[in-house]
Amino acid sequence: MAAAGQPAAPVHDAATGGLAAGGIPPAMPPDPSAPVSGSPVSGPSMSDPNAWRRFVRRHPLAGLILQRLGLSVALLFAVSVMIFGGIEALPGDFATTYLGQSATPQAVANIRADLGLDRPVTTRYFEWLGGALQGDFGTSWASRNSVSEQIGKRLGNSLFLAFFAALVSIPLAVGLGMLAVQYRNRLPDKIINIVSLAAISLPEFFVGYLLIMVFAVQYGVATFPATVYDGMGFLDRLSAIALPVATLVLVVLAHMMRMTRAAILNVMSSAYVETAELKGLSAFRIIARHAAPNAVAPVVNVIALNLAYLVVGVVVVEVVFVYPGMGQYMVDAVTVRDMPVVQACGLIFAAFYIFLNMAADIIAILANPRLRHPR
Repeated sequence: MAAAGQPAAPVHDAATGGLAAGGIPPAMPPDPSAPVSGSPVSGPSMSDPNAWRRFVRRHPLAGLILQRLGLSVALLFAVSVMIFGGIEALPGDFATTYLGQSATPQAVANIRADLGLDRPVTTRYFEWLGGALQGDFGTSWASRNSVSEQIGKRLGNSLFLAFFAALVSIPLAVGLGMLAVQYRNRLPDKIINIVSLAAISLPEFFVGYLLIMVFAVQYGVATFPATVYDGMGFLDRLSAIALPVATLVLVVLAHMMRMTRAAILNVMSSAYVETAELKGLSAFRIIARHAAPNAVAPVVNVIALNLAYLVVGVVVVEVVFVYPGMGQYMVDAVTVRDMPVVQACGLIFAAFYIFLNMAADIIAILANPRLRHPR
């Protein structure tokens, strides 16, 4: 120990090999990777391979939703490849169909060059996909009109038809499913099951023709064909789509009702439902307040599948009732081999189907309390 008034002896710094007066180590050189004082600290790098895993562990709900979104986009891209490639693989040629069998090879070659069919398939695919992402599906080969403009009119008609079919079928299916559970194994339940099985067994074109024969031909209380046009009044539109809507409702109602019944019956065996029964609550209140909310996930999935059918599966119904929607437009395009129209309709149908299923998955995720309130 140094005497009072004497300077402290230098201490050897083993780390740096130097001496620091008073035993104080020398200042270390600044770390270039350390954040500079006053500068914002950056978050985790997106190039970190473990960043996504940490994000999912911290936010499982958001992680699952983002995964569903990513899978849906990837699936839509794969479907676009299948649609374009499948149509390219079809036998025959539009130029030959358009000009007839007596067309000369030079005339066929000129038509193919005019439509761009002489270019490589990959080039045409990426041009088509880029235009589709911008809402431009090209020009119809048959009518020389914009495919996007024609689809805009037809898609509105199909969505109008599907909306009112869903507006009728979804509340009716859920209500009948709850009623069947309330009176399970009794007369109302048996009647509902028999009628639903009969409705599932009948194809939509048969149901459509049966409704036409009874309500349009025999009694004359319904409109056929189901023609709508611009400037048509709202009530006139509803009258025109009455039979197509009734056909779609009968086709999708039975499936949704039976799945609702099965999902609620599965929940009815839970302990909290038995507790509600022991408290003396009424059967309807137990089903509506305790069982039905916990059966949301399977019910939403089956509703989404049937909504997708209402948009995608209207092709047969629109043809039967001569309804000017997307389905009728696609069938007309297939008849004349108008490939840009067929590709556009196929991609839009696939996008609706994928989007509705993605929405059902997200709703099922949000309805799961273990994901909404992680420990």
